[in-house]
Amino acid sequence: MTFDLALRLTEILLALAFLQQCSEHILWSGETRWLFVPRAVLSCVLLTGLYSPWVLLALSLHSVLVLHRFNGPYNGGSDRMGLLVLYCLCLSQLLPAGLPGEAAFGYLGMQVILSYFISGWVKIVNPEWRSGRALRDVFSFSAYPVSEDLRGFARRPLLLWAMSWAVMGFELVFPLALLHPATLYLALGVAAGFHLANACLFGLNRFVWFWIASYPSILWLQGRLIDSF
Repeated sequence: MTFDLALRLTEILLALAFLQQCSEHILWSGETRWLFVPRAVLSCVLLTGLYSPWVLLALSLHSVLVLHRFNGPYNGGSDRMGLLVLYCLCLSQLLPAGLPGEAAFGYLGMQVILSYFISGWVKIVNPEWRSGRALRDVFSFSAYPVSEDLRGFARRPLLLWAMSWAVMGFELVFPLALLHPATLYLALGVAAGFHLANACLFGLNRFVWFWIASYPSILWLQGRLIDSF
């Protein structure tokens, strides 16, 4: 994947992720509605590809207002990933062409790869994840409005133990997917399916779009590393 194509795909996916986020505030939250209207308008402009560097700069400046309003990222990891994608993309467009811009975009790819590996490491050193207890608690005491059938998974300890180790194993070996384009496409497909399942089961829908928005940076980074060697 070329650098320009990866940047453009990231712009489109990030704009769609922001529009999904903004729709929640504009349609359902009167208090913060006007705070997210500028982000929605700028995201629509970003979709067109016109004046992308300046639109990304405007979105970055606007994000400071949102951070100030909520005293930081207000929705945990998904908002942090959205801001990481935005700032790296902005730097990639505004820094001089060549190595500086590529370094900013490559940093995004590396951070996403590490996000999976570190998540797996944090889980595997936790006895509750190794025993399947952590997943059992997720299904039993989820704060999200899930069905009773779904909560019934908490009564299947062997299945939850296998699911726990499948998640930990996938996250820990994710960096190895960089070794070949086919394995990387497969790993990204599995990862996207994992985020989509979490969105359908537990309502974690923002993770899907912000993580997928970062995937072009990994695809480009892999090609860049292969070319370097």
